[in-house]
Amino acid sequence: MMNEVQEVILVNEHDEPVGVMEKMEAHRKGLLHRAFSVFIFNSKGEMLLQQRAAEKYHSGGLWTNACCSHPNPGETTDQAASRRLREEMGFSTPVKKIFDFSYRSEFDNGLIEHEFDHVYAGLFEGPFKPNPSEVKDYCYKSIDAIEESLQSHPDKYTTWFHIAFPKVKEWAVTHQSANQQVLIS
Repeated sequence: MMNEVQEVILVNEHDEPVGVMEKMEAHRKGLLHRAFSVFIFNSKGEMLLQQRAAEKYHSGGLWTNACCSHPNPGETTDQAASRRLREEMGFSTPVKKIFDFSYRSEFDNGLIEHEFDHVYAGLFEGPFKPNPSEVKDYCYKSIDAIEESLQSHPDKYTTWFHIAFPKVKEWAVTHQSANQQVLIS
C-alpha cells in the first residue's frame, strides 16, 4: 500500500465532485477535497481518542478522533469510513453520518488541509488492536475530560478535532438515553 498512488476526490463547496488528484499534491496545493472523520463512543458515553503515529505526514503525535481519511475515487464515503476504521483501529462497527463541515488549515511542513469533512459516529465495546503505523496510543475519555483538555492543552489536538468536537458533543448530548449510552440509530 505504501507504493500505491493515493488519490483524493476534489469537490466544490457543495461536496460535488470536480476531479481527482494525487493526495499529496492536493495537500500541497490546498485544494478542497472530500474527507471523513469517525467518532466512536462506548456504552458509558466516553469517546475513543487516538494519538496519531509520529511518522504521519502531518499532525504526527497529536490526539484526535478514532480515525480520519479520504474516500478513494469510486468508493462511497460510508464505505471508506468503515474500511478506514478497520485499517487504523483494527475493529468494525456500524457508523452513521451525523453532519459535515469544511475547514482549511495550513501546517508547518507546507501542507494544507482543505477538506469537506463527513463526520460519522458509532458505538463499540470490545478489544481491538490499532495499526502501529497509524496509531501511537489510544484511550476512551469522557466528553467533559476532553473539553477540559482541549482548553488546557490545545496544542495536543489536531486542527479538525478542535472544530468537530463541539459539534459532536452537541450531537452526543442530544442522542443519549437515560443510561448515558450514545444512541447511534
